Amino acid sequence: MGLLRLLVLAVLASEPGVAGGAETVGNASEGVLEFSIGKFRYFELNRPEDAILRHISSNVSFVIFQIHSQYQNTTVSFSHTLLPNTSGTGTDKGLVSILRPEESMCTWYLETLDSKPVQNVAIPLSYSERDPVPGGCNLEFDLDIDPNIYLEYNFFDTTIKFAPANLGYARGTDPLPCDIGTGRDSRWRLLYDVYQYFLPENDLTQEGLLEHLQRMAEVPQVKANAIKVVTLTANDKTSVSFSSLRGQGVIYNVIVRDPLLNTSAAYVPAHTYACSFEAKEDNCSSLGRVSTKVFFTLFALLGLFICFFGHRFWKTELFFIGFIFMGFFFYILITRLTLIKYDVRLILTAVTGSVGGILLVAAWWRFGILMFCMLCVGLVLGFLISSVTFFTPLGNLKVFHDDGVFWVTFSCIAVLIPVVFMGCLRILNILTCGFIGSYSVVLAFDSYLYTSLSYITLNVLKRALNVDFHRAFTNVPFQTNDFIILAVWGMLAVSGITLQIRRERGRPFFPPHPYKLWKRERERRVTNILDPSYHIPPLKERLYGRLTQIKEFFQKEQPAGERTPLLL
Repeated sequence: MGLLRLLVLAVLASEPGVAGGAETVGNASEGVLEFSIGKFRYFELNRPEDAILRHISSNVSFVIFQIHSQYQNTTVSFSHTLLPNTSGTGTDKGLVSILRPEESMCTWYLETLDSKPVQNVAIPLSYSERDPVPGGCNLEFDLDIDPNIYLEYNFFDTTIKFAPANLGYARGTDPLPCDIGTGRDSRWRLLYDVYQYFLPENDLTQEGLLEHLQRMAEVPQVKANAIKVVTLTANDKTSVSFSSLRGQGVIYNVIVRDPLLNTSAAYVPAHTYACSFEAKEDNCSSLGRVSTKVFFTLFALLGLFICFFGHRFWKTELFFIGFIFMGFFFYILITRLTLIKYDVRLILTAVTGSVGGILLVAAWWRFGILMFCMLCVGLVLGFLISSVTFFTPLGNLKVFHDDGVFWVTFSCIAVLIPVVFMGCLRILNILTCGFIGSYSVVLAFDSYLYTSLSYITLNVLKRALNVDFHRAFTNVPFQTNDFIILAVWGMLAVSGITLQIRRERGRPFFPPHPYKLWKRERERRVTNILDPSYHIPPLKERLYGRLTQIKEFFQKEQPAGERTPLLL
């Protein structure tokens, strides 16, 4: 039996790795996991394990061991005794092992406190003495040398923080001081490239995340697959903010570069979905409240009608525009000043927006000021065009991280649209119907299926609601769903605009003043006794007669027969 056991262990130890530099294996039979430099290994962790890396080359100065899981925490430590400065716990954690002379083996201790088994992927990466040491000048976090990226998120933004790096050094020598001197021979020459990588939209699977994390661990793969967002110098604060994308998987990493030696090293990548997998309500798997779906579905139905028939049904369009105007500003006001729950805020916004629409229709009916109504219409179109402008990479320019510059530029673009179209108001109105009405369908799509196009206006709303959002980079993924919905948006807009232009050809540009028509009609009825409407009773008498009928309906019937004494 002993010989058979040795043969089985030998066969297991000689199994080849999977293509692509990953080894897919289960738990080690005796609590020991063997690793190789630069090779990913999948394993299920449900009890403490020892991770061992053997045969380390003599030209390796330090090794970064990193382990990842989707949402269950894993602890990695240098020893079985867990201390704050020698261990880390989380979903994306790593440790830097500084090698001593002649050292050719490293060990780490892995465990999880979760009651369920945790599916992990881990990899050790080696670096030479010329490579910078990620987190080598850590003064903020617990580990002495901390290569980890610390991630925090809320509804508005996601912030990553990391410790400054230090210059590399050979085995057996002391690291260079971090805060003595700021010349070219110190860590102050190092540069930090921050990268962002988007997972496929609507992909919340564990397998998908662990597979894509392999593209964000090593320097060449990060540069080839991810988007470089910003480059920080040693004088900058090691913190970067991004717009939160709820339900969308995002992986972040930082590459520290030494421009003098032309070397680099990668931190431990961190990921987020900007939502919780374990929350009982509104978790990652059930994003989108019922109230949101109802609100935007009704809004989209009205918007679709406006897209194709808005100019013909002028009062309905004015109600739609007034609803947008009043609802948008009221939602910002009530969110910033109160702590009312989201569902209540949405209901109040719908009520207030309806009041705004009715007021705009009433203003047109009574006063008939076309320029005022078209100013409102043009500003709504200008708002969308300005939002689209800042949705492009232009919105991430450093100058627009200043709130004053952003809002002045945003307002100028929005006001410019009605000014440009002042000489052709009908075209302005039809364009607004087409683009705004069709975009409401895009917002309805986002209530059921994630699309980045909703962030065209959502980023502006976030900036109006949160004072710290100006620091955030607003990159979003643009994948298959977005191309399809963009095509639908464009098709609806072009179809609606074309249809309305062809149908309105040869007709009056806008309907006449409703109050003047009503007044003229009333005077005509008063003076023309041959008009059948002349003989219609006044409104007060008609209402009184209707109330009398209702009152008689609820009265009991009088019994039939004689009720008075017979006369003799």
